[in-house]
Amino acid sequence: MWNYVVICKHVNTNDCDATLSQSVISKNLFGVEPLNMTNFLTWKEQIGFVLGVMDLDHALQTDTPATITAQNTIEQKAAYEKWERSNRMSLMIMNSSISITIRGAIPDSHNTKTYLASVEEQFKCSSKTHASTPIMKMLKTMYDGTSGVREHIMMMNDMTSKLKAMEMAIPEGFLIHFIMTSLPVQFGPFKINYNTQKEKWKISELIAICVQEEERLKVEKPDFAHIATVSPKRKKLKGNDRGKRKVDLAKSINKASLSGKLLSVTSIGRLNT
Repeated sequence: MWNYVVICKHVNTNDCDATLSQSVISKNLFGVEPLNMTNFLTWKEQIGFVLGVMDLDHALQTDTPATITAQNTIEQKAAYEKWERSNRMSLMIMNSSISITIRGAIPDSHNTKTYLASVEEQFKCSSKTHASTPIMKMLKTMYDGTSGVREHIMMMNDMTSKLKAMEMAIPEGFLIHFIMTSLPVQFGPFKINYNTQKEKWKISELIAICVQEEERLKVEKPDFAHIATVSPKRKKLKGNDRGKRKVDLAKSINKASLSGKLLSVTSIGRLNT
């Protein structure tokens, strides 16, 4: 559960550093999933959100300013101090959410943007490797009627968003085809109607139309809420039943064979007559 507190927006730097105690940082990091080998994209999104809420993302949004000198104006000095504090606190927060094992493989840097780029470089290949997980999940996902068709479509759309972040974008038309394929047989007439349409639908349009179709099915078929898309399981035969089935099969074969022989003899007798 996210547990963020908006702080330090309108106080001076010294007061803000004092306010950003270890307990406050820990509270804000409570909802951040620690970086591991499979969750870089999630970690990056959550860290960016935390730094933004705490007003510490300035160093990520701007380039490193020139070092201040005695000739700099008050405004330039204030801008540098703002960047320096943001850079320092951001590095500290990032490091606190990365395990020591992974942290040791990341080149040291005193610049937040450079450090984040190094982390991303380390996980670029692994992200592509793990892209097979959402792809396979998307191929196997079928709507079972338990969550609602809106949630089902949004879940599949979320999978494509994750793939897009891994530089494996799926066209919207292809996604809609996946979604239509995942709908159960109760949506059969709806699918036929879609295939006859010349214009292409957007995801937002597909959600609205599918929700409307689902509501119609619930009215016309009250048992629609209990969709069972899983094929019925075949009853396993016990040892004795399995043996009995083999004996019955053998008897049927012998009976058929005997009937065939009798038929042949009868046919021959008729021909001789």
